Amino acid sequence: MEVSERTKGAGILCHISSLPGEYGIGTLGREAYEFVDLLAKCGAKYWQILPLQQTGYGDSPYQSVCCLSGNPYFIDLVDLKKRGLIDGEELEGAKRPSGKVDYGELYESRYALLRRAYARFNIKDKDFVAFIESGEFEDYALFMSLKSRYGGTFTSFPDAFKYKEPLAIYEFRNSVYRSEYCFWLFLQYIFKQQWHALKTYANGKGIKIIGDIPLYVAADSSDLWSRPELFQLDEDLKPTKVAGVPPDYFSKKGQLWGNPLYNWNAMRAENYDWWVNRIAKASEMYDVVRIDHFRGLDRYYAVPAGAYNAVEGEWEKGPGMELFDAVRERLGDIDIIAEDLGVLDDGVLKLRENSGLPGMKILMFAFDGNEDNDYLPCNIPENSVTYTGTHDNDTALGFLYKMTDEQFRDFKKCLRKVIKGQGLYMPIVDREDSVKALCLSALNTKSYLVVLPVQDILRLDNTARMNTPAVASGNWTFRLEKQPDRRTMAALKRMIINSGR
Repeated sequence: MEVSERTKGAGILCHISSLPGEYGIGTLGREAYEFVDLLAKCGAKYWQILPLQQTGYGDSPYQSVCCLSGNPYFIDLVDLKKRGLIDGEELEGAKRPSGKVDYGELYESRYALLRRAYARFNIKDKDFVAFIESGEFEDYALFMSLKSRYGGTFTSFPDAFKYKEPLAIYEFRNSVYRSEYCFWLFLQYIFKQQWHALKTYANGKGIKIIGDIPLYVAADSSDLWSRPELFQLDEDLKPTKVAGVPPDYFSKKGQLWGNPLYNWNAMRAENYDWWVNRIAKASEMYDVVRIDHFRGLDRYYAVPAGAYNAVEGEWEKGPGMELFDAVRERLGDIDIIAEDLGVLDDGVLKLRENSGLPGMKILMFAFDGNEDNDYLPCNIPENSVTYTGTHDNDTALGFLYKMTDEQFRDFKKCLRKVIKGQGLYMPIVDREDSVKALCLSALNTKSYLVVLPVQDILRLDNTARMNTPAVASGNWTFRLEKQPDRRTMAALKRMIINSGR
């Protein structure tokens, strides 16, 4: 899509899990609709979220049991009560104190409640039958049913199921059709209905949803289990090489993600059907699709399976423009954002240029004293999306609190020079003032789109950080105690209006 066709505007980054509410995690219920109303009132035109998919071990939205699934934790329980699938006592029992997400407790309690809701659901409902017959989540439902019976990862399933032998799968599906298979389909059916209703509401308010798709799938996923030939696996269906990134700003030993890598030759032989279908489904769910770790589509970092860190890896060639040509040929123009952060080279820069996709600019990275820094507002082009920071960064306030007083004095001096160069003025005395100035500066860049994390709008410190790369635990738990207050949103509205967004 050409830049001129895009809607210039501002947005807020806040994942569904981070919304406030009474049930232990943000949901697709009332608080999500209230958040949309806040966005509309302050003049924001976009709401960016993280991947909606069902999380697996580690609770990361970037590691899922199925890349096209919806997270059952986000199902609105109040809606289930309205449907007569849970009662008032059960709804009351699902309430939890405000605060961070406790995924362990949720796993124990939420699925038990969802199974009670399913027990009251009519699986012969014609719309549900049509949903089953579409086959959209067949592999997912089989995979989760097998995990419910056998536990562990799919590589530990009995061989007939591990290698997906047709007769064994047919007999298994029949044996668990009502108890398990339809339960997992029920979760996706309800999620899909609730998400469609929320997205329709947001679009009706003039809000576009920016959705995120991880580049890779999880090692223990229905994606890998159902199409192992599309991945770099050994005969035991275990990865021979895994994904990561080399040492960089985020980690001195790199990031060892552990995701299996694609067999791009096999993907190419099928004209990239798997990826085209994935992007097609994402474009149905979202108005704008952000592809995480875009650089891996030019060259990807391959680490030998079993390595302890990502220091010893090699760069290998990805599909490049072939993939985007296949997508455009069969889907037309899809509004896509390229997450092009990290180690960049001429190849990935050329791919982004040839694809015409906007990249990401992080204002937090701009102030190193280098006047050629790509993230300085004066160097940011229109075909880009500017952020103060992302879900992988410190919050802006946390970033500033890590500075010594001397470092902060130098930072303020540089920030004052930057906003003056943008024709702006804001008094900058302390670190909270600096966060407001960063948001103001971001909104006044040339980028067609500016997205501010909700933590930076509220000027929250690192206790509100969403994710720390290369740290295995304690991530993805941030939640708002309440909706952003009117005063803060009114100030944001003034900045958005004054920036012409």
